[in-house]
Amino acid sequence: MTFRFTHILMAAGALLATATAVKAGQRCDAAKPSPNVIERGMNLAQRTAAALDAAHTQSGTRVVLLARAGQDLSKYGQHFSHVGWAYKTPEGPWRVVHKLNECGSDQSIISRQGLGEFFLDDLWRYEAAWLAPTPELQDALWTLLQDNQHAGALHERRYNMVSYAWGTRYQQSNQWAIETLALAAEPTAVRREQAQAWLRLKDYRPATLRIGALTRLGGRITAGNVAFDDHPSAQRFADRIDTVTADSVLQWLQRLTAGAGVQHVNG
Repeated sequence: MTFRFTHILMAAGALLATATAVKAGQRCDAAKPSPNVIERGMNLAQRTAAALDAAHTQSGTRVVLLARAGQDLSKYGQHFSHVGWAYKTPEGPWRVVHKLNECGSDQSIISRQGLGEFFLDDLWRYEAAWLAPTPELQDALWTLLQDNQHAGALHERRYNMVSYAWGTRYQQSNQWAIETLALAAEPTAVRREQAQAWLRLKDYRPATLRIGALTRLGGRITAGNVAFDDHPSAQRFADRIDTVTADSVLQWLQRLTAGAGVQHVNG
């Protein structure tokens, strides 16, 4: 084992030790990550931290939407799978607040992690993307994200990987992220319906995934975190599933911030 890899393992341990949860939840670590997964994840985390620190130094960036590629969604025309809000702490390190599914069940938690833990997963592709909101939105998000109660204000525990973008029966991870942005931008949006009204007003457009009946049936039977009963019947029977994807959030935020570019980091 090289000195560099030993250093990475020590850094991973430190990051895992300092990560905190907004709400306690069951973790599903059936298998420990391999040394290769740890090294690649930590390398991506370090490169991302360096890029974010540079943006902070150059322009004062302190909150970004951060995306990772945890699974292959290419057959649905999607590049990234999951987003969270990364913010620079007063102490210096970056932290990520995001929504996590519990053990493939229909339940979820809001978690606060270091960059190392955010990327310490068997990712499909070791690539990150980030985009900074406007300074005004960053200020509002920076305050909100450090308050556990406020960060979880619009959290719905019932989780559905393909929840309807304009529904409230379930909520998936990317949906929580943009609804929380709406709350930061419009503090009176204290209900999910109000947050979604703000998102419609700001022209958020969910992704339409083509998912056939047999795939829907198989997913519903075999996975506790997949349901389609919240989608309008006419769209569902036409195999049109409107949901919040990481790519659609990045594209929308880019429009909202008047063309600010999405930044990519390779591990």
